[in-house]
Amino acid sequence: MDAVLDTFLTKIRNRIHGHLHHTLKNQKSVFADAGTQQLQRLMDAVLYSVDNGGKRLRPALVYASAQAVVPALDVDQWAALDDVALAIECTHSYSLVHDDLPAMDDDDLRRGKPTCHIAYDEATAILVGDGLQALAFELIASSDLSSQRRIAIVAILARAAGNYGMVGGQAVDLASENQTVDLPTLELLHRLKTGAMIRASVAAGATAVGATKAQLSALDAYANAIGLAFQVHDDVLDIQSDTETLGKPQGADLRQNKATYPSLMGLDEAISKAASLIEEAHAALAQLPHEATPLAAIADYIIERDH
Repeated sequence: MDAVLDTFLTKIRNRIHGHLHHTLKNQKSVFADAGTQQLQRLMDAVLYSVDNGGKRLRPALVYASAQAVVPALDVDQWAALDDVALAIECTHSYSLVHDDLPAMDDDDLRRGKPTCHIAYDEATAILVGDGLQALAFELIASSDLSSQRRIAIVAILARAAGNYGMVGGQAVDLASENQTVDLPTLELLHRLKTGAMIRASVAAGATAVGATKAQLSALDAYANAIGLAFQVHDDVLDIQSDTETLGKPQGADLRQNKATYPSLMGLDEAISKAASLIEEAHAALAQLPHEATPLAAIADYIIERDH
């Protein structure tokens, strides 16, 4: 990983970690007054699911997109972005908790640790996901952004997480198991399931600092490209990497008979497609008036990572 990007991501992870613990501490204080161990167990499961060593790529995109619009963010802008970025991460984490459930992808391992329903139980995992989704919208609604920007970001996140985004993508994914899937369907699946939240991360960060329509258009083209590249490279890693490095079972897609880019295009073509998409992302960034160094570095990292 590029040293500058490593420093940037470390800063973002620290901000998200601090804001997450501050937010959950406030919620726990309410639960403590209620004196119920069951609520405490739920909050422990929430923390287990969110604060689990993820890359924090989506929150990083929130901050990096904001910096592409306003290179010198002030303290208040950083603070408002903390709420937006954590909301994005909560939404992403909820989706992983639910995706891992036996009724969905039935995975026992996530980022090298037992998945939420294994560490706790299925009912708790469902509630964790429900709670995280609600918390995401609470964070945005209570942020210090203007009401106009809060409403815009709520709409961005709702669309990305809903039936025409992440949830719809998971529905297509489940319906595609043990079915013959063509390349257009696979691309639709991933643009919804993975790409929608990546696009939302970029759009939310830029919207929070008042991006113009032209800036939002260029950033959306960037996000659309890296969102698909991310999934193409994930499919490649499922073949090339190992369980320890991935933090989840290697070859899971093959065992579940899922369509992947390597299975439909061949491994070399899939690698080439991911690289081509990253070139598209860089071309989109060139349309912005300011340098977008973190966004450019994130694009490169997407196809250089090993997990």
